[in-house]
Amino acid sequence: MRNITVRHSVFLSVLLAGAMLIAPLPLSRSHAAPSKLLPKMVTPDTDRRIERGLKYLERTQRYDGSWLNAGGWGTYPVVMTSLAGLAMMAGGSTPESGPYAKNVSKALNYILNVAESNIKPGKKELLITGGGMAGRSMYGHGFGMLFLAECYGMEGQKTSRRGLRLKKVLDGAVALTAKAQSDLGVANKHAGGWIYSPNGRSDEGSVTVTQLQALRACRNVGIKVPKSTIARAVRYLKLCQNSDGGICYSYRNRGGSQPAISAAAVACFYSAGLYDQQTGGAGAEAKMVEKLGKYCKSHVKVSSGSGHYFYTHLYMAQGMYQRGGKDWRAYYPKIRDKLAGMQLPDGNWNGDHIGPVYGTAIALLILQLPYGYLPIMQR
Repeated sequence: MRNITVRHSVFLSVLLAGAMLIAPLPLSRSHAAPSKLLPKMVTPDTDRRIERGLKYLERTQRYDGSWLNAGGWGTYPVVMTSLAGLAMMAGGSTPESGPYAKNVSKALNYILNVAESNIKPGKKELLITGGGMAGRSMYGHGFGMLFLAECYGMEGQKTSRRGLRLKKVLDGAVALTAKAQSDLGVANKHAGGWIYSPNGRSDEGSVTVTQLQALRACRNVGIKVPKSTIARAVRYLKLCQNSDGGICYSYRNRGGSQPAISAAAVACFYSAGLYDQQTGGAGAEAKMVEKLGKYCKSHVKVSSGSGHYFYTHLYMAQGMYQRGGKDWRAYYPKIRDKLAGMQLPDGNWNGDHIGPVYGTAIALLILQLPYGYLPIMQR
């Protein structure tokens, strides 16, 4: 698989689904009574491991609010800061409240500053990217847009100075994503995905799911997103489905089904309102998503996997959580216990050979799904 065989491009994909409105946040876990308030299947040991992971992120945040793939040093600041910020928000913190509010707020300000530095006079489109992303800027753009959208939804005052800055950046980010979408032509009803750079005019699965989830997050919090952009992206993923139910690398360069992209596609279909039969869908689309889900269940294993284990299970976990029922009850304890055995003494997870911030953020996003704090990952 071309995009996913390069180890540093794996994280460049993600993320992932749910068109639910933002509900008031419950009390943060650290302020809750002990085990009584733990969600089902979250054990006291899991809760302690989550807290150790959050503490690791807290102490490795840089003075300017960013994270790098190795904590205080390394590369990919926009992606790492966005993932780490999302992980802290999944623990119940917002830019304004919660035990890690200060860290989330600093991360938000960092991404805003990076985005605003890319504003060009007379241009509505805005690319959210920073250093270390040469040739693959759409990954940073997608993750940055997702994080900012989640922050905007939780910003107490939308008309505050920061609230207005957020809206302006998100409007520009959506405009750039819409403009960068490829077009497979009239025969395919103008279906289209995204490739690594805004002017690439091509497509591949991992970048496409990153943009699609970010667009859904923006739309959920009131940012105007062209319906046609999302519809064309959903159509693109449908066209990439192979006969075995899985999703291939790219429509133009199909190849066999890829478990990682297939898992990400499940989360994206759910976020776009396409459900399988178990989650309330009906008709041909429901059968299509059901077939994709069966492919993922047979090809994505908790016990072992490729070099993209964390990336794959970030999306697999979301898909299983959205699906719910016996599939979620069977999946979560397995991934919970697997991640417990992979956590290092200082609280981090070194994910997919990309670095401890990447691995820790993803592990925390997976483990904290039962709390339901992060709107984009709610049922």
